[in-house]
Amino acid sequence: MTAATDTRTPKNGFDRFFEISARGSTLGREVRGGLATFFTMAYIVVLNPLILGNGVDGDGAQLAITALAAGTALVAGLMTILMGVVARFPLALAAGLGVNALVAYEIAPTMTWADAMGLVVIEGVLIAILVLTGLRTMVFRAVPTQLKTAIGVGIGLFLMIIGLVDAGFVRRIPDASGTTVPLELGVGGKLSTWPTVVFVAGLLFTLVLFVRKVRGAILIGILGSTVLAIIVEAIAHPKGWSLNTPKLPEKIVSSPDLSLLGHFNVLDSWSRAGWLVVIMFIFTLLITDFFDTMGTMVAVGQEGNLLDSEGMPPRTREILLVDSVAAAAGGAASVSSNTSYIESAAGVGEGARTGAANLVTGVLFLLAMFLAPLVTVVPFEAASTALVVVGFLMMTAVKQIDWSDYTIAIPAFLAITLMPFTYSISNGIGAGIITYVLLKAVTGKAREVHPILYGVAVLFVLYFLRGPLETWIL
Repeated sequence: MTAATDTRTPKNGFDRFFEISARGSTLGREVRGGLATFFTMAYIVVLNPLILGNGVDGDGAQLAITALAAGTALVAGLMTILMGVVARFPLALAAGLGVNALVAYEIAPTMTWADAMGLVVIEGVLIAILVLTGLRTMVFRAVPTQLKTAIGVGIGLFLMIIGLVDAGFVRRIPDASGTTVPLELGVGGKLSTWPTVVFVAGLLFTLVLFVRKVRGAILIGILGSTVLAIIVEAIAHPKGWSLNTPKLPEKIVSSPDLSLLGHFNVLDSWSRAGWLVVIMFIFTLLITDFFDTMGTMVAVGQEGNLLDSEGMPPRTREILLVDSVAAAAGGAASVSSNTSYIESAAGVGEGARTGAANLVTGVLFLLAMFLAPLVTVVPFEAASTALVVVGFLMMTAVKQIDWSDYTIAIPAFLAITLMPFTYSISNGIGAGIITYVLLKAVTGKAREVHPILYGVAVLFVLYFLRGPLETWIL
């Protein structure tokens, strides 16, 4: 009994503040956990700049890759440390996959980058208000669990198709070709370019690492694919790289380019894109962002046996509040919304149980700012391997959907398929919610639908009809 008591007794103020001994951990385990979390999610410093940097706003402008890399690392480091200090929970944060694709491929083309990032800031502020008023839990409960699962699966498939297209593995067939097939494998049905071969080889290498449960498999896969791309570029000098040509930069370490910090605008988007479109974009950002966080924090807490009798982690309100601050901070830094990462479970698997692990992860992200020039070496063909693997991970949740209940299975099916097939996250979410409300109503189960969802469904109907409505009104 005495030994057990001694094990749980704080050794110093640092131990007491982070509750390291109280949660049955040690400083060594926290350090190892922090390292594991960083190496399993550090790929975002490479991938986020490539996703955002590949987008073009309504004025034809693009964001600088090195500035995006530095900003991505800065916000991830600061928000991860903030989560560790405020919530004292081993949950790291960085730019969210899925949300960054929404910003790059759907929102920015209808306005300027500053306007798009301003919407992200607005979304983060709204989530913070929802947390402080307790409404976030209410909205979270309004959408049925299985439909939330379907949204996550659909985002996974959306990420996968982005990766396949940008890597050149799947290409759009020109209309002039006379064929009715919209997509094809490579060029003319063949993998005829070296950059695409690099993608295939890198993906297979990453999958081998992943199934063998190698720590940091995604990051190692990106780095390995990049090395192969550099060798291929040096020997064959191929054309057709999607974004970056894989050549070593003149310098590896440099002062971080933080020129994108503060480049956001919360007002102009309303007049440029229209209030209805802006409201739906904000709603889509919000629903995409915080449902993922709720599931992530519970999953990480379960992995570390940190949940209470109601299945909630300690300091839930603080976790959600920091997450909402991170969303706004990502927009303010022009790197898209930051959110909690499920890869944090890797750190918990290494023994992390407290926010002390976040200090290690956060500091490593801050150091990564000074290596931003290396990001320009990584071609999309190398980074796209991560999109496919992450898409697979998100797809595995599909087994949680009851496919025998058509009132949930059909909305889930539409949510999942319309995201990749229409290249739109918002289309999938909208179709899922509208059909869910409709099918429940016509089958006499209207009472099973939360009142909030009826209002949301109406907003999405207006969103889908905005073309005819604008023509009629204007």
